[in-house]
Formats: sequence, C-alpha cells, structure tokens
Amino acid sequence: MRAKLPSKEGFAERDGVKIYYEVYGDALETMMFLPPWSIVHSRVYKAQLPYFSERFRCITFDPRGNGKSDQPADAAAYTLDNYVGDILTVMDATAAGKAILVGLSLGGMHACVLAAHHPERVKAAVLAGTAASVGPGYPYLTPQHFTAKRELFEDWDKYNRDYWHGHYPDFADHFVRNIFSDPHSTKQIEDAIGWASETTGAVLAKTVEARTIAPAFDISEAMYRKIHCPVLMIHGDNDQIQPYARGQAVADVTGAELVAIPGGGHNPFGRHPAKCNALINDFLDRRLGIPAPKRGARQSAKAKKALYLSSPIGLGHGRRDIAITRELRKLHPDLQVDWLAQDPVTRLLEANGERIHPLSARLASESRHFELESGEHDLNAFQAIRRMDEVLIANFMIFQDAVEEGGYDLVIADEAWDIDHYWHEHPELKKAKLAWFTDFVGYVPMPANGEHEAFLASDYNAEMIGHIEHHPGVRDRAIFVGSPEDIAPMSFGKDLPAMRDWVPKHFDFAGYIIGEHPHVFGSRKELRERLGYRPDERVCIVTVGGSGVGTHLIRRILQSFPMARARLPDLRMIVVAGPRIDPASLKAPAGVEVRAFVPNLDRHLAACDLALVQGGLTTCMELAAAGTPFIYFPLQNHFEQNVHVAHRLDRYAAGRRMTFATATPDLIADAMVAALRAPAKFRPVEADGAARAAMMLSDLI
Repeated sequence: MRAKLPSKEGFAERDGVKIYYEVYGDALETMMFLPPWSIVHSRVYKAQLPYFSERFRCITFDPRGNGKSDQPADAAAYTLDNYVGDILTVMDATAAGKAILVGLSLGGMHACVLAAHHPERVKAAVLAGTAASVGPGYPYLTPQHFTAKRELFEDWDKYNRDYWHGHYPDFADHFVRNIFSDPHSTKQIEDAIGWASETTGAVLAKTVEARTIAPAFDISEAMYRKIHCPVLMIHGDNDQIQPYARGQAVADVTGAELVAIPGGGHNPFGRHPAKCNALINDFLDRRLGIPAPKRGARQSAKAKKALYLSSPIGLGHGRRDIAITRELRKLHPDLQVDWLAQDPVTRLLEANGERIHPLSARLASESRHFELESGEHDLNAFQAIRRMDEVLIANFMIFQDAVEEGGYDLVIADEAWDIDHYWHEHPELKKAKLAWFTDFVGYVPMPANGEHEAFLASDYNAEMIGHIEHHPGVRDRAIFVGSPEDIAPMSFGKDLPAMRDWVPKHFDFAGYIIGEHPHVFGSRKELRERLGYRPDERVCIVTVGGSGVGTHLIRRILQSFPMARARLPDLRMIVVAGPRIDPASLKAPAGVEVRAFVPNLDRHLAACDLALVQGGLTTCMELAAAGTPFIYFPLQNHFEQNVHVAHRLDRYAAGRRMTFATATPDLIADAMVAALRAPAKFRPVEADGAARAAMMLSDLI
C-alpha cells in the first residue's frame, strides 16, 4: 500500500515526448524531486514524499525512458539537454516557481546544472550519491567499458551494450545489488529490480550512448563554482556507483555541506530514509529558515509525560495497553499519557477516556495495508510487514515529529516496529527513553514458501539481533509479554542463535498481560445477566479483530450456523464484524446478530458459551483466561498465528485449532457442537501482568 497518493497527476509534453508527473500536497513552499538514471523512476522517493508533502508541495516525475513517461527510440532524445529541459518543463507545468531540488545520483547532477545555469529556479539543493562531471569515477562505468566487445560477461563486464540487448534482466539485477551494497537491503533491492523492469535494455543503452553528445551548456568545474544556493550532500562512503571521493570533489568546489553515511551505498534515501529525512529537516531549518519540528521543553520534575504507541493490528493490544497505563497511573498519578494511535484503536482509547495525540490523524493505516495484502483467510504476515516499509517510514517520521515537539520523558512502544528499527539504525535520532513491548520475537518462514522466504526471514532476524547487540542502550527496557516458556523452541535461522537462548538475555518477562482479567468481572452468572444473556440460551460469539482480513472466516461460519442450530435449538450467535467490515455485506442468516463494534468485548467473551476467532494472541488469551471454550482458525501463511501463538496456546491447553482451507461448514458445525458439550480445562492465565509491566516502566519515569 502507498502511504500517500498524489493530489494531482498529469503529463507535461516537450518536443513530442510526454513526461508523467505527480504533485503531493498544497503548501506554498515547493520541493522538486528529480529522478535518477532511467533504470528506475519516481517511486525511488517513496520514503520522502509522504512525509515532506505534509509541509511542502512536493513534485516528482518519471524520467523519459521509464515508468509512465515516454520511451523514445532515438539516442539523441536522452541527452543531458533533454533531461534538464524536462525538469524545466515539469516545473512550468506545475507552477513550481523557485524550488528546493532533491536529486539522487544522476538527478544530483541535474540539480547542479539547474543551480548553476538557472539559479532563479533553485532555492536550495539536496544531493544524494550524486553523479558529477568532476572527481574520480569507476572505470567499469565508462563509455569505453560500455561499448567494449566481449565474450564473457562476469561482474561489471555486464555493463555492456551487447549484453543489455540479450540479458538486460541479469544486468539490472547486478546493478541494483551494487546500488544497495549496504547489508540487509533485500526489500530495497526487490523494489528497484521491479522498477528496472519498467524499461528495456535497448532503451537504457540509448541513455548511455547519448552521453557522448556534448550538452549546449558548460558542465566543467567552472559550472560547479557558479552554484551559490545552499547545498546539502549525503553520500555513502561505500558507494559502488559514484565514489565517495566524487562527492567530496563536488563539495569542495561548491562549498556544500557533506554528510557521509558510514558503510552506506548509493541510495541513502532508500536505505537510510529516517536519517536522510532528519538531515534534510535540519538543513532547511538552518539554511532557509524553514522550521523543523523542535524539541519541546522538558516538564517539571513532578509533571511527567509519556507517548504511548499501541499496535493497530487487533484491538487486544489496545486493551492490554490501557491496562498497563491504569497500573502505571497508580504509581505516578500525575503522569500525562498521550497516545499516537490509529483507527480502530483510537475508538477504543476514546471510549476509555484516553488522550489522543493530534498527529495521530496523519498516520497511514497499517490495518488497511494488511487488508490489501490478505487473500481468502490468507495473510503472509512476514511479507506484508516487508511490503509495509513505505507506511512504516511515513509513520516513523510523524512519530519523530511528535517526540521532538512533545518533550516526552518516555516512549512506550507496543510492537511499534518502525520506532524500534529506525532508532536502532540511527541511535542519534532517539529523543526519549524507550520501553519496548512485544509478545513474540523472531520472524518465521512458512515451509510452503520455500528457501527464499527462509533466507529473507533469517536476514531480517540477523538485522534485528545485530541492532540489539550493537546498540543495547536504545531500548531502556524490553518487556516480553509472557514467560520464557512462551518462546518458541526454534532457531532464528541458519547460523543464528536459538530463540530460547537469545531472548532471555535481552528481555524482561512480565507474564501475560491481559486488558482486564476475567476474575474482576464477578461471577459468570452475574456477568451474563448484566450483558442481557438469558440462562436458557447458549451464546456463541464470532469475532475477527479490528481489520477486514476476517471477512471470509465470518462468512464460512455463518454458513455453518443453521447446521449447528438444528442440533442445538438454544444456540444464539453474535458476530462482531469489527469497525472495518460492513455488517450489511455479511448477509447473516436468520437468528444471527451482527454488531460493528463492542468496546467491552472482553466481558462478552467471558460470558459467552463459545467463541470462534482468528488466531490472534490477545483474543485467544482473553478466552483462555476466562475459561471460555473457543475454536481458532490461524490465517494461512501467518507465521505469528501458526507458530508463536499456537505454541503458547498449546502450553495453556487452550482452544481447538482448525484449518480454514479444510474446515467446511459442516465440520465447523460439528466442532461447535462438540465444544459446547465438552467442559474446558485450560491452565490458568496470570492476572498480574499489567501491574508487573507497570513496575518495570516506573523505573524509567
């Protein structure tokens, strides 16, 4: 899912060539994002556009030769004159005026051409991994290397015109992997290879051939000396496409600010977006007087503030986080808690009188992303998280603004993966103490998805382990929601440690944390009376959490209801569709009640006779704590539900697991009848987890 869509899009035509552009936001100040070499297109800036378009009018476009722009067949169409002419044409078509230019690689050189020869159009320039006509280059990227006749094409010999005509996909793979020479760049590589497939080897060869055609304007060192606007340069010191020494040469001539990314490759905007976005904020603040989010003043010793982030994937996280907060307020009555959260969690928080941070309205929907990633009761959670990278960096930057401005003493992050990742990537961005909660540790590949997913999961786990071990101080307290026995008895991956060996060294254990333990609800008979359930009916509740992923499961269960009721006439079914499923779309049969949202769902789960749910941990554990019989259907390909959750439920001897793919309506009906006729015998679920977690947090305030 894209974190933000353009507010306007169109084509600017120049000499018969159409150039596709997009405009984001409607602010007065304009940022113009210039595309790099035509092997990729404007999506290369996906980690910048959603965030900066909140404060700027951001314009980007596809270069001729890729994306939605035209792909002329003549090499002369790809001269430097034409590329620069396209920029000016798009600026005119979008009324860009005098803009801040942002350029990656070849886009950096184009920005310098405009800054030198069209200074009236450039307010400032930000260059990353810039190409240039000064400074040293790599011999394997020269015109002579490109046109050489060869019989073997290994390594950089693939940068060859003949090879591209017959083996372009292999060259694109090689080139992209050298763009991202940084470790743990699998997602960035995957994206860029996809973008590279939107052009051809023949077209790309024309762009290189055109470099022998001299431009109509000077591009010597003298051009760089004409640049007088503020310039920020960001360059990886392990850039395999444009040497870091070339960036130094440009900085020396232009007087630019140069920031090195240690160990960084060619595209820091894509691989280190949080750092780059922060650098741009600071640069524009200092050099142009465009204010960056400022750090708020610390409160007095008696007035403490916490920013709480609750995972939007399922409302159970919200219920347990509210429970922790209530216990924390017993220890710190004056604590102010602001919640940076998304719908539907914000509805739950508001119903409980909690304070929502205003920047919550700017967050991109993670629930919506998972809905778009899902199939028929199928969600590859690991791949969905990987493909949520654009949403996560957009939301991290909003969080960073909130924590910069708020003067918080503590950030409490319940599986806020973006905060944990980017603060470990760049510890200097950390602006408050961090308490990290999770109820699972470690990505697990699903066997059916083969060796490649196993490699990817292992790489992500290795990155996480490296983050924690290299920067142990980023998490001031890491709390595992559960006990050591709840850790899955498996490895993080090839050549990586066992989860049960590694996790206890880096986490404290709170025991399971439940929103409100059912023992505080009173007797089950009294609870049923308060909720309006009759003693002569058997109540079955169907609930699938806060996203729309469970639609197919609900419909399958609705088909089973008449079969079950034929055998149990006193059966009453209540379907909690959740806030993201239209109850009317379910077409429930007679005798089934459908509700969109139930804020006190945990009480209903404790009072009912049977529940049918997905495999989400929080709902299943609420049922286990209440002793309510339940049947759960883990989403296919969902590693957490199929491995981590299932392991924990087995430990509590809780619930009956069914596979959606083979669970026909008649089999579901049989399972419902059997569960209602057999008493539940679950192991007890601890009741003091929230209080224990609050004590751990108290030390940080």
